[in-house]
Amino acid sequence: MSRFTPDTAAPPRAAPAAAPSKNRVIKKYPNRRLYDTSASSYITLAQVRQLVMERDPFVVLDAKSGQDLTRSILLQIILEEEAAGVPMFTEPMLAEIIRFYGHAMQGFMGSYLEKNIQALAEIQTKLAEQSQGLTPEMWTQFMSLQSPLMQGVMGSYLEQSKAAFLQMQEQMARQADQLLGAFGIRR
Repeated sequence: MSRFTPDTAAPPRAAPAAAPSKNRVIKKYPNRRLYDTSASSYITLAQVRQLVMERDPFVVLDAKSGQDLTRSILLQIILEEEAAGVPMFTEPMLAEIIRFYGHAMQGFMGSYLEKNIQALAEIQTKLAEQSQGLTPEMWTQFMSLQSPLMQGVMGSYLEQSKAAFLQMQEQMARQADQLLGAFGIRR
């Protein structure tokens, strides 16, 4: 069974018969309504989003089959967030992500993105801890001064991340060549 917590971006796929008691269980009915068994009431997708924001662990199950629907609900929340306001993903970025499906690098891409998002979340947490006690005016001034610095930090981080990804890709290509070479196959 999948449990969604922000610490586990890719929930496990196994689905035991019952959900652990520490997770909030939300049942999805055929009429698309979501029922929070902890609160004994129907909830909206916006309220599920709030659970994510509050880091409240939950699992979404199909009311009839018991199938884990947590990932699809999370994707639906992302889709709604992308459609409203300022999208996080550009069209070229989404196209690149789609191109990784079915590609040999698909599994690596998922863990690569997950690790990078975790690193960004850690940076955000540290920045928030260090900025406690700042008034909104002080925060605005701090961010205006830090913007070029943060861009530089993030730019160098992304360059290092890109270099590590390319190095991993080259290593996999060499290993594939060696494996194929052992069978007398050359690319």
